[in-house]
Amino acid sequence: MDHRVSADDAVHSSWDNSLEPALTVEPGDVVRFDCRDATNGQLGPGSTAEDIAAIDVEPIHPLTGPVAIEGARPGDVLEAELLELEHGGWGQTLILPGAMELGLLADEFPEPDLYVWELEDGVARFVDGIEVPIDPFPGVIGVAPAENGSHSTFPPRSVGGNLDIKHLTAGSRLFLPVAVEDALFSIGDCHAAQGDGEVCGTGIEAPMTVTCRFGLRSEPSIEQPQFETTGPFTPTGRDEPMYGTTGVGDDLREASGVAIRQLIDHMEAERGLERAEAYILCSAAVDLKVSEAVNAPNWVVSAYLPESIFPEECQRSRGLER
Repeated sequence: MDHRVSADDAVHSSWDNSLEPALTVEPGDVVRFDCRDATNGQLGPGSTAEDIAAIDVEPIHPLTGPVAIEGARPGDVLEAELLELEHGGWGQTLILPGAMELGLLADEFPEPDLYVWELEDGVARFVDGIEVPIDPFPGVIGVAPAENGSHSTFPPRSVGGNLDIKHLTAGSRLFLPVAVEDALFSIGDCHAAQGDGEVCGTGIEAPMTVTCRFGLRSEPSIEQPQFETTGPFTPTGRDEPMYGTTGVGDDLREASGVAIRQLIDHMEAERGLERAEAYILCSAAVDLKVSEAVNAPNWVVSAYLPESIFPEECQRSRGLER
């Protein structure tokens, strides 16, 4: 390993091309980034839902960096090859309603909630013996925008940022359009697992270390992020039985909400989960897919629930009979 950047020395919570780089490296160098969890350490393994009310949203998405890449110029393409991601044994999924209004069904889940996951032996352990396979990835990864000033980390951008692409796991390569001199690369908001959609607003948020190798090219240029990955494209990395629900509507977000709402209904009725538990599990393990986008005026969105995450007996004493 060539370099290491500690979050204790180089953390920021906005995109800003005026930030001084924590480090300058050459193309081909390898850098290990120590990344805090999405709450910037405000919650930990012993936290409960009652602690959510005290969260300060300002430091959310603490990013480690920026790192300057010597020779990078606007119009170039920065390659970030993800070599290794190491979690610390725990993660958390939050329902954050109220002022933040995170989540696809925020209006239907007005109470804050929190689940702390144990990460061990390649899985994240949930209630009732449910185990979600993990394959860590950075939720926020990108370079500084060309526009001056401070910019929120919440929306994704043409230069990267809050992409939440769960397939950017170890072995993948992300290509980013460089917008400013030296690129100014930052990374954070790491997830142990996440369903495509991150529907409750958070994945399995976890502090991690991420090791990257950087490359640089001048041609051909790109306008927005591109990537290479081998997946896996299902939670277990193989084709497996799924239970699917659909949402049909003339608005993509609303159609997505219908699909997730029906899946929550299904897990409540058939798996004995409380609705908040099912919503959290959807965010961690359910993939949203756009099944149809051409037959106006409606979209079709499907939500895929992998049945392999459930033990053979997923029942509570209060409840489920087959």
